[in-house]
Amino acid sequence: MNMKMKKIAVLGLVMLTSISILAACGSSKTDDSGKTGSEKKDTLTMATAADFPPYEYMEGNDYKGIDIELSQAIADKLGVKLEIQNVPFDSIIAGVQSGKYDFGMSGITINDERKQSVNFSDPYISAVQSIIVKSDSSIADKDALKDVSKIGVQTGTTGDSDATKDYGEDKITRYTVATDAIQALMSGKVDAVIIDNKPAQEYVKANGSALKILPTAYEEEQYAIAVNKSNDDLQKKINQAIKDLKADGTVDKILAKYESNK
Repeated sequence: MNMKMKKIAVLGLVMLTSISILAACGSSKTDDSGKTGSEKKDTLTMATAADFPPYEYMEGNDYKGIDIELSQAIADKLGVKLEIQNVPFDSIIAGVQSGKYDFGMSGITINDERKQSVNFSDPYISAVQSIIVKSDSSIADKDALKDVSKIGVQTGTTGDSDATKDYGEDKITRYTVATDAIQALMSGKVDAVIIDNKPAQEYVKANGSALKILPTAYEEEQYAIAVNKSNDDLQKKINQAIKDLKADGTVDKILAKYESNK
């Protein structure tokens, strides 16, 4: 092969290689766009802390509770499968913010601090924060908590943040799971526990006459579903599903089911 033919061959090889590289880049781009949402997701991952009856809890290997049934009803409305991840409560918001989970649903109260990290759906239930004490305690109301030594809370909850603001860091003892806070109260390590009213009722019921809920609520709040700030589409779809499930009576049926289990 003469010099001129060699140059033509080399040039052709370079052009062929360039075309192959461009084609490979094009196919990779198509795959990536599918992964990031150009194709409809067939599964949504929900983060929850399943130690919060009657909203979410484990019964053997099965998830049970108000949030569990409502999240499944929402997934059914959206035509997708639901995958549940059981994680510590204080990791849910960060996981949704990072994109690790599609949404978080675990008796999560809407507040300004969380709004900095995630967006919220419309509220799906109103709730009350309650104070649990031992049955023979002299603590009568919220104001009396300023005189106690220790208040037990679940890490990352509104009970945690609000009690810290109201009574100071030194009075707060944090627990990863709510049941540990209740055990601490039973053993005298804390003087009171601040927790949502429905779980409070479950824990008092489980411990016979040893515990009681104070008649005055600590505060009122609203629960909603946490969604990544960049996922407006999912937020809108969840909002519509909640609206539909309230309208057709599904939300009331789920709530009534767990009220009747008291």
